[in-house]
Amino acid sequence: MKKRVLTTRENLPGHGLDRLSEAADVVAWSAAAKPGPADLAALAPGVSAVLALGNDPVDAALMDAAGPSLRVIALASMGYDNVDRTAAAERGVVVTHTPGVLAETTADLTFALILAARRRLGAATESLAAGSWDVFRMHDYLGLDVHGATLGLIGYGQIGRAVARRGQGFGMRVLHYDPYADVTSDDGLSTPASLTTLLAESDVVSLHVPLTAETRHLIAARELAAMKPTATLVSTSRGGVVDEAALLDAVRSRRLHSAGLDVYEREPMGRELSPLVAEEHVVTLPHIGSATEPTRAAMVDLAVDNILDVLDGRPARTPLPGTAARAGVAA
Repeated sequence: MKKRVLTTRENLPGHGLDRLSEAADVVAWSAAAKPGPADLAALAPGVSAVLALGNDPVDAALMDAAGPSLRVIALASMGYDNVDRTAAAERGVVVTHTPGVLAETTADLTFALILAARRRLGAATESLAAGSWDVFRMHDYLGLDVHGATLGLIGYGQIGRAVARRGQGFGMRVLHYDPYADVTSDDGLSTPASLTTLLAESDVVSLHVPLTAETRHLIAARELAAMKPTATLVSTSRGGVVDEAALLDAVRSRRLHSAGLDVYEREPMGRELSPLVAEEHVVTLPHIGSATEPTRAAMVDLAVDNILDVLDGRPARTPLPGTAARAGVAA
Protein backbone atom coordinates (compact mmCIF):
# COMPACT_ATOMS: atom_id res chain seq x y z
CA MET A 1 0.00 0.00 0.00
CA LYS A 2 1.40 3.38 -1.02
CA LYS A 3 2.14 5.94 1.64
CA ARG A 4 0.30 9.27 1.51
CA VAL A 5 2.19 12.52 0.93
CA LEU A 6 0.81 16.04 1.30
CA THR A 7 2.11 18.78 -0.99
CA THR A 8 1.14 22.37 -0.30
CA ARG A 9 0.86 23.19 -4.00
CA GLU A 10 -0.75 21.26 -6.84
CA ASN A 11 1.68 22.42 -9.54
CA LEU A 12 5.43 22.69 -9.03
CA PRO A 13 8.25 23.23 -11.56
CA GLY A 14 9.92 20.23 -13.13
CA HIS A 15 8.92 16.59 -12.89
CA GLY A 16 9.52 15.96 -9.19
CA LEU A 17 5.83 15.61 -8.39
CA ASP A 18 5.46 13.06 -11.18
CA ARG A 19 8.17 10.94 -9.57
CA LEU A 20 6.56 11.35 -6.19
CA SER A 21 3.16 10.33 -7.54
CA GLU A 22 4.63 7.10 -8.87
CA ALA A 23 5.81 6.11 -5.41
CA ALA A 24 3.09 7.57 -3.17
CA ASP A 25 -0.49 8.76 -3.08
CA VAL A 26 -0.18 12.53 -3.29
CA VAL A 27 -2.81 14.83 -1.82
CA ALA A 28 -2.38 18.47 -2.77
CA TRP A 29 -3.74 21.88 -1.83
CA SER A 30 -5.33 22.84 -5.15
CA ALA A 31 -6.74 26.33 -4.59
CA ALA A 32 -5.01 29.37 -6.07
CA ALA A 33 -4.78 31.13 -2.70
CA LYS A 34 -2.01 30.35 -0.24
CA PRO A 35 -3.12 27.63 2.21
CA GLY A 36 -3.47 28.54 5.86
CA PRO A 37 -2.67 26.28 8.80
CA ALA A 38 -6.24 24.99 9.02
CA ASP A 39 -6.32 24.23 5.29
CA LEU A 40 -3.22 22.07 5.48
CA ALA A 41 -4.30 20.39 8.71
CA ALA A 42 -7.53 19.28 7.03
CA LEU A 43 -5.51 17.46 4.37
CA ALA A 44 -2.90 16.03 6.69
CA PRO A 45 -4.43 13.03 8.53
CA GLY A 46 -2.51 9.88 7.77
CA VAL A 47 0.23 11.42 5.64
CA SER A 48 3.80 10.18 5.96
CA ALA A 49 5.42 13.24 4.43
CA VAL A 50 4.77 16.91 3.74
CA LEU A 51 6.34 18.78 0.82
CA ALA A 52 6.06 22.49 1.61
CA LEU A 53 7.29 25.80 0.28
CA GLY A 54 9.46 28.10 2.32
CA ASN A 55 6.67 30.34 3.61
CA ASP A 56 4.01 27.68 4.27
CA PRO A 57 3.37 27.34 8.01
CA VAL A 58 4.36 23.90 9.28
CA ASP A 59 3.56 23.91 12.98
CA ALA A 60 2.89 21.43 15.76
CA ALA A 61 -0.84 21.43 14.97
CA LEU A 62 -0.16 20.29 11.40
CA MET A 63 2.18 17.56 12.62
CA ASP A 64 -0.42 16.38 15.13
CA ALA A 65 -3.09 16.42 12.42
CA ALA A 66 -0.89 14.12 10.33
CA GLY A 67 -0.49 11.81 13.29
CA PRO A 68 2.17 9.20 14.07
CA SER A 69 2.56 8.25 10.41
CA LEU A 70 4.41 11.53 9.68
CA ARG A 71 8.11 10.89 9.09
CA VAL A 72 9.48 13.77 7.04
CA ILE A 73 8.80 17.43 6.22
CA ALA A 74 10.63 18.36 3.02
CA LEU A 75 10.97 22.05 2.19
CA ALA A 76 11.48 23.17 -1.39
CA SER A 77 13.43 26.05 0.10
CA MET A 78 16.80 26.94 1.56
CA GLY A 79 15.22 28.79 4.48
CA TYR A 80 13.38 26.91 7.20
CA ASP A 81 12.02 29.48 9.64
CA ASN A 82 8.45 28.48 8.70
CA VAL A 83 8.83 25.10 10.44
CA ASP A 84 8.46 24.45 14.17
CA ARG A 85 11.75 22.59 14.42
CA THR A 86 11.33 21.87 18.13
CA ALA A 87 7.97 20.19 17.54
CA ALA A 88 9.44 18.15 14.68
CA ALA A 89 12.39 17.01 16.79
CA GLU A 90 10.10 16.03 19.67
CA ARG A 91 8.08 13.84 17.30
CA GLY A 92 11.09 12.32 15.56
CA VAL A 93 10.15 13.94 12.24
CA VAL A 94 12.98 14.69 9.82
CA VAL A 95 13.02 18.21 8.35
CA THR A 96 14.94 18.82 5.13
CA HIS A 97 15.71 21.82 2.94
CA THR A 98 17.43 22.46 -0.39
CA PRO A 99 20.98 23.78 -0.02
CA GLY A 100 23.43 23.48 -2.87
CA VAL A 101 21.02 23.86 -5.78
CA LEU A 102 20.08 27.54 -5.57
CA ALA A 103 23.23 29.38 -4.49
CA GLU A 104 24.41 30.54 -7.91
CA THR A 105 20.94 31.58 -9.07
CA THR A 106 20.29 33.55 -5.89
CA ALA A 107 23.71 35.19 -6.16
CA ASP A 108 22.80 36.33 -9.68
CA LEU A 109 19.64 37.95 -8.33
CA THR A 110 21.55 39.51 -5.45
CA PHE A 111 23.90 41.19 -7.86
CA ALA A 112 20.99 42.34 -10.00
CA LEU A 113 19.58 44.10 -6.92
CA ILE A 114 22.97 45.65 -6.14
CA LEU A 115 23.21 47.08 -9.64
CA ALA A 116 19.58 48.21 -9.77
CA ALA A 117 19.70 49.95 -6.41
CA ARG A 118 23.12 51.58 -6.78
CA ARG A 119 22.46 52.78 -10.33
CA ARG A 120 18.81 53.75 -9.66
CA LEU A 121 17.57 51.61 -12.51
CA GLY A 122 14.03 51.40 -11.16
CA ALA A 123 13.56 55.17 -11.12
CA ALA A 124 15.07 55.50 -14.58
CA THR A 125 12.81 52.80 -16.02
CA GLU A 126 9.70 54.36 -14.45
CA SER A 127 10.62 57.78 -15.84
CA LEU A 128 11.06 56.36 -19.33
CA ALA A 129 7.76 54.46 -19.18
CA ALA A 130 5.95 57.60 -17.95
CA GLY A 131 7.16 59.61 -20.93
CA SER A 132 9.27 61.92 -18.76
CA TRP A 133 12.50 61.46 -20.68
CA ASP A 134 12.09 64.56 -22.85
CA VAL A 135 15.58 66.04 -22.69
CA PHE A 136 19.06 64.80 -21.82
CA ARG A 137 20.31 66.26 -18.52
CA MET A 138 23.63 65.37 -16.91
CA HIS A 139 22.14 65.25 -13.42
CA ASP A 140 19.25 62.85 -14.16
CA TYR A 141 19.20 59.35 -12.65
CA LEU A 142 22.59 59.74 -11.00
CA GLY A 143 23.57 56.64 -9.06
CA LEU A 144 26.74 55.33 -7.48
CA ASP A 145 29.43 53.03 -8.83
CA VAL A 146 29.55 49.31 -8.11
CA HIS A 147 32.97 48.61 -9.61
CA GLY A 148 35.73 49.28 -7.12
CA ALA A 149 33.30 49.61 -4.20
CA THR A 150 33.50 47.64 -0.94
CA LEU A 151 31.05 44.76 -0.63
CA GLY A 152 30.20 43.51 2.85
CA LEU A 153 28.62 40.06 3.16
CA ILE A 154 26.77 39.18 6.34
CA GLY A 155 26.61 35.41 6.15
CA TYR A 156 29.31 33.58 4.25
CA GLY A 157 27.84 30.25 3.26
CA GLN A 158 27.14 28.95 -0.24
CA ILE A 159 25.26 32.04 -1.41
CA GLY A 160 27.59 34.52 0.28
CA ARG A 161 30.62 32.96 -1.38
CA ALA A 162 28.86 32.98 -4.76
CA VAL A 163 28.18 36.71 -4.34
CA ALA A 164 31.82 37.24 -3.35
CA ARG A 165 32.95 35.69 -6.63
CA ARG A 166 30.74 38.08 -8.54
CA GLY A 167 32.07 40.99 -6.52
CA GLN A 168 35.60 40.01 -7.48
CA GLY A 169 34.56 40.24 -11.13
CA PHE A 170 33.52 43.85 -10.53
CA GLY A 171 36.84 44.66 -8.90
CA MET A 172 35.20 45.06 -5.50
CA ARG A 173 36.91 44.78 -2.16
CA VAL A 174 34.96 42.07 -0.34
CA LEU A 175 34.52 41.68 3.43
CA HIS A 176 32.53 39.02 5.27
CA TYR A 177 31.08 38.42 8.70
CA ASP A 178 29.24 35.24 9.66
CA PRO A 179 27.56 34.87 13.07
CA TYR A 180 27.48 31.05 12.75
CA ALA A 181 30.25 29.67 10.55
CA ASP A 182 33.97 29.67 11.31
CA VAL A 183 35.06 31.88 8.45
CA THR A 184 37.86 33.85 10.07
CA SER A 185 40.45 33.42 7.35
CA ASP A 186 40.99 35.20 4.05
CA ASP A 187 40.08 32.71 1.30
CA GLY A 188 41.26 34.84 -1.60
CA LEU A 189 37.72 36.00 -2.31
CA SER A 190 36.86 37.87 0.86
CA THR A 191 38.48 39.14 4.04
CA PRO A 192 36.91 38.45 7.45
CA ALA A 193 35.81 41.46 9.47
CA SER A 194 33.82 42.24 12.58
CA LEU A 195 30.23 43.32 12.06
CA THR A 196 31.16 46.81 13.25
CA THR A 197 33.98 47.13 10.72
CA LEU A 198 31.92 45.66 7.89
CA LEU A 199 29.04 48.08 8.43
CA ALA A 200 31.33 51.10 8.67
CA GLU A 201 33.46 50.34 5.62
CA SER A 202 31.07 48.73 3.13
CA ASP A 203 29.45 50.55 0.24
CA VAL A 204 27.11 47.59 -0.23
CA VAL A 205 25.94 45.35 2.61
CA SER A 206 24.33 42.10 1.45
CA LEU A 207 22.52 39.72 3.81
CA HIS A 208 22.83 35.93 3.54
CA VAL A 209 21.84 34.51 6.93
CA PRO A 210 18.87 32.34 7.93
CA LEU A 211 16.10 33.84 10.04
CA THR A 212 16.49 32.67 13.63
CA ALA A 213 15.87 34.20 17.03
CA GLU A 214 19.44 35.50 16.91
CA THR A 215 19.22 37.07 13.46
CA ARG A 216 15.74 38.62 13.69
CA HIS A 217 16.24 42.36 13.17
CA LEU A 218 19.97 41.81 12.93
CA ILE A 219 19.90 44.99 10.85
CA ALA A 220 17.93 47.61 12.77
CA ALA A 221 18.26 51.33 13.54
CA ARG A 222 21.66 51.06 15.24
CA GLU A 223 23.21 49.02 12.43
CA LEU A 224 21.76 51.27 9.73
CA ALA A 225 23.15 54.32 11.52
CA ALA A 226 26.60 52.67 11.48
CA MET A 227 26.53 52.39 7.66
CA LYS A 228 27.73 55.05 5.26
CA PRO A 229 25.04 57.48 4.05
CA THR A 230 26.15 56.49 0.54
CA ALA A 231 25.70 52.75 1.25
CA THR A 232 23.21 50.27 -0.15
CA LEU A 233 21.56 47.47 1.83
CA VAL A 234 20.55 44.33 -0.09
CA SER A 235 18.67 41.34 1.27
CA THR A 236 17.87 38.06 -0.44
CA SER A 237 17.85 36.08 2.82
CA ARG A 238 14.71 36.39 4.96
CA GLY A 239 12.59 39.47 5.57
CA GLY A 240 12.72 39.37 9.35
CA VAL A 241 16.48 39.87 9.34
CA VAL A 242 15.85 43.57 8.60
CA ASP A 243 13.79 45.93 10.73
CA GLU A 244 11.70 47.36 7.88
CA ALA A 245 10.46 50.36 9.84
CA ALA A 246 14.04 51.37 10.63
CA LEU A 247 15.07 50.84 7.01
CA LEU A 248 12.20 52.97 5.75
CA ASP A 249 13.19 55.77 8.10
CA ALA A 250 16.85 55.56 7.07
CA VAL A 251 16.04 55.75 3.35
CA ARG A 252 13.47 58.51 3.69
CA SER A 253 15.80 60.65 5.80
CA ARG A 254 18.60 60.05 3.26
CA ARG A 255 20.81 58.50 5.94
CA LEU A 256 21.09 55.53 3.59
CA HIS A 257 21.47 55.83 -0.17
CA SER A 258 19.38 52.86 -1.26
CA ALA A 259 18.18 49.33 -0.67
CA GLY A 260 17.36 46.28 -2.76
CA LEU A 261 14.93 43.78 -1.26
CA ASP A 262 13.65 40.41 -2.39
CA VAL A 263 12.28 39.37 1.01
CA TYR A 264 9.97 40.98 3.57
CA GLU A 265 8.66 40.56 7.08
CA ARG A 266 5.20 39.85 5.64
CA GLU A 267 4.98 37.54 2.65
CA PRO A 268 3.17 37.47 0.33
CA MET A 269 1.82 41.03 0.41
CA GLY A 270 -1.18 40.97 -1.87
CA ARG A 271 -2.65 44.46 -2.20
CA GLU A 272 -1.47 45.57 1.26
CA LEU A 273 1.94 46.71 0.10
CA SER A 274 4.82 47.57 2.36
CA PRO A 275 5.59 51.30 2.17
CA LEU A 276 9.08 50.29 1.03
CA VAL A 277 7.62 49.30 -2.35
CA ALA A 278 6.81 52.92 -3.19
CA GLU A 279 10.17 54.36 -2.13
CA GLU A 280 12.18 55.82 -5.01
CA HIS A 281 15.50 54.61 -3.62
CA VAL A 282 14.34 51.09 -2.83
CA VAL A 283 14.20 48.33 -5.43
CA THR A 284 11.70 45.61 -4.49
CA LEU A 285 11.08 42.14 -5.92
CA PRO A 286 8.57 39.43 -4.88
CA HIS A 287 10.94 36.80 -3.39
CA ILE A 288 12.32 35.53 -6.69
CA GLY A 289 15.92 34.84 -5.70
CA SER A 290 15.77 31.23 -6.90
CA ALA A 291 13.19 31.80 -9.63
CA THR A 292 14.65 30.23 -12.72
CA GLU A 293 13.10 27.16 -14.32
CA PRO A 294 16.07 24.82 -13.77
CA THR A 295 16.75 25.97 -10.21
CA ARG A 296 13.17 25.73 -8.99
CA ALA A 297 12.87 22.29 -10.63
CA ALA A 298 16.08 21.20 -8.89
CA MET A 299 14.68 22.38 -5.54
CA VAL A 300 11.53 20.30 -6.00
CA ASP A 301 13.61 17.32 -7.13
CA LEU A 302 15.78 17.50 -4.03
CA ALA A 303 12.73 17.79 -1.77
CA VAL A 304 11.22 14.72 -3.44
CA ASP A 305 14.51 12.82 -3.12
CA ASN A 306 14.53 13.58 0.59
CA ILE A 307 10.98 12.29 0.98
CA LEU A 308 11.61 9.09 -0.95
CA ASP A 309 14.83 8.38 0.92
CA VAL A 310 13.29 8.81 4.36
CA LEU A 311 10.16 6.80 3.49
CA ASP A 312 12.39 4.01 2.19
CA GLY A 313 14.34 3.94 5.44
CA ARG A 314 17.41 5.75 4.17
CA PRO A 315 18.86 8.91 5.72
CA ALA A 316 17.71 12.21 4.25
CA ARG A 317 20.15 13.83 1.84
CA THR A 318 19.89 17.36 3.19
CA PRO A 319 18.44 17.50 6.71
CA LEU A 320 18.52 20.84 8.48
CA PRO A 321 21.88 21.63 10.02
CA GLY A 322 22.38 19.80 13.28
CA THR A 323 19.23 17.67 13.00
CA ALA A 324 18.57 13.95 12.58
CA ALA A 325 18.63 12.49 9.06
CA ARG A 326 16.45 9.49 9.96
CA ALA A 327 12.87 9.43 11.18
CA GLY A 328 12.06 8.32 14.72
CA VAL A 329 15.02 10.01 16.37
CA ALA A 330 13.22 12.18 18.90
CA ALA A 331 14.83 15.09 20.73
